Amino acid sequence: MIGRRNFLLLIISVVFLTSCQTAPETLDAVAASSSEAAISTSTPPPTSVPTSTPIQQPAEIAINEPDGYQLVWQDEFGIDTIDPENWQFEIGGWGFGNGEAQFYNQRSENVRVENGLLVIEARFEKYESSYYTSGKIYSKDLQEFQYGYIEARTKVPSGAGLWPAFWMLGSDYEAQFDEDGVYSSNWPDVGEIDIMEYIGREPDLIFGTAHGPGYSGALGLGRWNRQDFPIADDFHTYAIEWNYEGITWFFDDEPYYTLTRETVGDREWVFDKPFYLILNLAVGGNFPGPVGLDTVFPANYYVDYVRVYQEIQ
Repeated sequence: MIGRRNFLLLIISVVFLTSCQTAPETLDAVAASSSEAAISTSTPPPTSVPTSTPIQQPAEIAINEPDGYQLVWQDEFGIDTIDPENWQFEIGGWGFGNGEAQFYNQRSENVRVENGLLVIEARFEKYESSYYTSGKIYSKDLQEFQYGYIEARTKVPSGAGLWPAFWMLGSDYEAQFDEDGVYSSNWPDVGEIDIMEYIGREPDLIFGTAHGPGYSGALGLGRWNRQDFPIADDFHTYAIEWNYEGITWFFDDEPYYTLTRETVGDREWVFDKPFYLILNLAVGGNFPGPVGLDTVFPANYYVDYVRVYQEIQ
């Protein structure tokens, strides 16, 4: 989610042709420049303010501690507001290193709790210098974890150009802008774990990836997990089991990829420290490509819960 390079989609296109496990067959190369990732502002029509699109909370999944683990933290979104003891809001619309089109803010139109669900809503509307708004929350300095079984149950929105994610960054991540407004950070050296990424123009595909020094952006280490149904049709669980030996990704309780220290080889393994959680819905950018003319706004990313289990000592 940070610093995707403009050549990412070119590399993806090549990979698609050479590996049925790690690349989708139908993903076309998308223009890589920020101008090409920008979205037409003539369609669809702007959404009204405020917007409420409640859905029913799905059938409850009881807490089920994996063998040898215990629940250490959870957010079931059972109160009527974003819990300030768990989450902060991202504010801004500078593209986030990926040519993204949205402006993140903390308005209830974009981030709220409704019917026991976290709702992150992307909207087509002029706001500051952006033509899309959305939401991003993160747990830095509030809830940080080193190792564990970390899981969320979510329902992603459909539509080309939408990019929901559930991911983690090393707690020592720092970003700044110089006097000319140029962004810099210590990514990817701090490490990034993408527990789930989804791009709307590949409706049956999810991504699990790790980024670190020498294996970031297009060179991130992970797996593309294709299903035989549209991911956005229902709620699904996404998880990792993370320990000293490595990281295993799960979709609906089924493991589909394991990254080990040996996989990284001579490059630095940066996953032996606390990380914090992130939930967001991006619009456009180098990875998901342009917003489709038939993508419906507002588009909602729903989160039923986030749970963290750690090994019993």
